[in-house]
Amino acid sequence: MALRPLHDRVIVKRLDNERKTASGIVIPESAAEKPDQGEILAVGPGKQTEDGKVLPMDVKVGDKVLFGKYAGQTVKVDGEEVLVIREEEILAVVL
Repeated sequence: MALRPLHDRVIVKRLDNERKTASGIVIPESAAEKPDQGEILAVGPGKQTEDGKVLPMDVKVGDKVLFGKYAGQTVKVDGEEVLVIREEEILAVVL
C-alpha cells in the first residue's frame, strides 16, 4: 500500500455487507447501504499531546472494527477504495 497514515489516523478497507436478507431476498447494489465494518490495513504512530508525548494507538493492523456510516474520508489507492479515519471515529473492535 502506498499510504502511511499520520498521527491518530488509520487506513481501513470496508468489508462487504450481505447482499441477501435472512429470508432470502437479494438486495441490489444500488439499494445497499455502505458497510460500517472494516479491516485495518495501516495505523499511524498515535496522537501527539501538547507536551510532545505520543499516545499509543489502541488498534493494530488486522483488527476488524466498527465505525460510523459517514466516518472518515474515502480515497482510491491502486484502484481500491479505502477509508482514512481517526482512531476516535472507531466505535468498537470486533472480537
